[in-house]
Amino acid sequence: MNQLSKLIKERRKKLGMTQHDLSVKSGLGLRLVREIEQGKQSMRMDKVNQLLDLFGMELVAAPKNHSTNNP
Repeated sequence: MNQLSKLIKERRKKLGMTQHDLSVKSGLGLRLVREIEQGKQSMRMDKVNQLLDLFGMELVAAPKNHSTNNP
């Protein structure tokens, strides 16, 4: 499970929603919701953002956190 899938699953559970509830509210298929929560490696950003929008969030590009100094 990756950070994104963990975040989505935790938010869903915090709101007392099932995967089916999340699917209906987001307009995404139940299969896709399950795949996202299981950490599927390749996903369409627009679909992930459609789901994250329910939590007031969006997927954005950000610098990676590395322990070494980057220029």
